[in-house]
Amino acid sequence: MAKIISGTEIGRAMRAEIAVEAAAFERESGVTPGLAVVLVGEDPASQVYVTMKGKACREIGFHSREIVLPADTVEDELLGVIDGLNADPEIHGMLVQLPLPRHIDSQKVIMRIDPMKDVDGFHPVNVGRLAAGDRDVLAPATPSGIIQMLLRSGYDPKGKRVVVVGRSNIVGKPVALLLLRDAPGGNATVTVAHSRTPDLGSVTRQAEILIAAAGKPQLITREMVSPGVVVIDVGTNRVEDPTRERGFRLVGDVDFAGVKEVAAAISPVPGGVGPMTITMLLANTLQAARQIDAAAAGASS
Repeated sequence: MAKIISGTEIGRAMRAEIAVEAAAFERESGVTPGLAVVLVGEDPASQVYVTMKGKACREIGFHSREIVLPADTVEDELLGVIDGLNADPEIHGMLVQLPLPRHIDSQKVIMRIDPMKDVDGFHPVNVGRLAAGDRDVLAPATPSGIIQMLLRSGYDPKGKRVVVVGRSNIVGKPVALLLLRDAPGGNATVTVAHSRTPDLGSVTRQAEILIAAAGKPQLITREMVSPGVVVIDVGTNRVEDPTRERGFRLVGDVDFAGVKEVAAAISPVPGGVGPMTITMLLANTLQAARQIDAAAAGASS
């Protein structure tokens, strides 16, 4: 039976560490790390996520700002809000909750965020720095969380055959780049596959570590993995379930019940990668505060 890799437990431990580090940084510099989250519209899931981010900030002593704009906000107004946050010395990290309403160009919004405050790691400058192997880049939160889950569970990817199923700009590509870096959590041999890979099982069975991030419910079955594999399931998919009050349940991209019988370790859904995303946003905010403070000190000397 597989060991369970709990993102909830790892995230809780990391947040305690971040709180201690942030308090020490504030004593040394007088700077309180600040995170701003901008939400356009009234999507219930996004509202819950924004509220969770704000709560997590306050629990560890960060400055938090949540900006909620109506769904009919024009693009120029949103860009003006971003400009204000770019210039705000109390804000060291910011993100605009995606998806945005259709009348707003998401790429233009991402481009407007100061790369030094881009805690989502989506700005092309940070994407390029990640591709170049820069250890100091603000890397996307979910991929960074996956690396921490592996390292803190005793499954260092170094020298391992890792298969990533999924090629999105949010998870698949950046986690592959992190795994390839010459840095802690890297130096793996990485294969990127996806839902259109012919005979996907022949690829996934080669994995010593398998990261499933294709957004396809229970795509990875027991027959598609080798005994002893370590599985990180990034998927969060709703499937109908009339026995549940809400009429659905959440499942990952992995058939958890089947795969856990042969895997050495596996992350659950929910309670796996999800809690790590907010934790890594906090880590990125602290990192951004340090880098912005160091840059300001250098400019004034």
